[in-house]
Amino acid sequence: MSHPIHDSRYSWLRLLITLAIAAVANVGMWAVIVVMPAVETQFGAGRAEASMPYTLAMIGFALGNMWLGQLVDRLGVTKALIGASILSAISYLLATLAPNIALLSVAHLLLGLGTSVGFGPLIADISHWFMRRRGIAVALVASGNYLSGAIWPTMMSGILARDGWQQVYLTLAALTLVVVIPLSLLLHRQVPIEAHSTAAATAKINARSVGVSPRALQYILGLAGIGCCVAMSMPQVHIVSYCVGLGYGPAVGAEMLSLMLLGGVVSRIISGLVADQLGGVHTLLIGSILQCIALFLFLPYDGMVSLYVVSMLFGLAQGGIVPSYALVVREYMPPQEAGARVGFVMMMTILGMALGGWMSGWIYDVTGNYQLAFVNGILWNGLNIAIIVMLLKRSRPRRQEAIA
Repeated sequence: MSHPIHDSRYSWLRLLITLAIAAVANVGMWAVIVVMPAVETQFGAGRAEASMPYTLAMIGFALGNMWLGQLVDRLGVTKALIGASILSAISYLLATLAPNIALLSVAHLLLGLGTSVGFGPLIADISHWFMRRRGIAVALVASGNYLSGAIWPTMMSGILARDGWQQVYLTLAALTLVVVIPLSLLLHRQVPIEAHSTAAATAKINARSVGVSPRALQYILGLAGIGCCVAMSMPQVHIVSYCVGLGYGPAVGAEMLSLMLLGGVVSRIISGLVADQLGGVHTLLIGSILQCIALFLFLPYDGMVSLYVVSMLFGLAQGGIVPSYALVVREYMPPQEAGARVGFVMMMTILGMALGGWMSGWIYDVTGNYQLAFVNGILWNGLNIAIIVMLLKRSRPRRQEAIA
């Protein structure tokens, strides 16, 4: 039995506002990928060194998901959004003034902290407002991250070619302040305390079926998240540089990234619908297997047309993975801890992206190509699949929920 606020008209309105915020707040993590070749040229850096701003941005993004998730639990999402937006704008400005890769990377660490509010904290917040349709609600908000990546890279590539990467960042600083802060004021309403009771009872029953404590389950999910996202990072982080190396140019790479992330949006929506029927664990396993298959396709195909197709397939395969982690957390853990618990697991997935982004650049510097980087991703993906299979064998959350 759910509270009247769950799945209400207001819930869906809040979802639309949240999605609009996410589409803008998340742009920082994609901007650094688009400008990476320009940064490499400007500072005369190697591929691994040029990847460091992205790696630091993802570390900041990871920590911000946990810290801001805790802040959302205590103060609400509006205050977190306003503070993070100001931090993001300042970070964009500092990045344009950086004289070397080291200081540029520090600026991106701060940018990652600010940008993170558009992911885990927003996912945790919207999960409180839905019960029957939580899967699709979480998937749509998570899609804001990919929607941001699908929209902005192509637009930024035009500014990049005409005015340089610094102008790209100045534009994004203004955009963040003008869009995110006014919209965040519309999310000041808090979910009623009594609405947590049903979700708490269901999570308690599901947690017992696994046979481990919530803290241990959180760490298990975090390890799985690292595995899946080391694999995920190879195409997402290096597709632009990969295309430059093949002679196709950064604009083609940006288009492939946009196509990949647009496929991810579609995948996340479909996975949300699937999760409402099968639950988070089954949906997570399906997405992980499909991602592994898609990664294999990058090995034999490197023609321009082939890469467009494989990029789209990769996006369609893996988009639902990360939101499924949030659903698993909500199915097995107390709702009052949603921000902190979801934030921790999101942090681990993002650390996986950061590790994979740097690792792929290092493998390229050592070998001179990306073939072994793709193989490395496939191996990490196998670790993720093994953990989810183990979890699935130990639990039957949908059956337990029906009993509840």
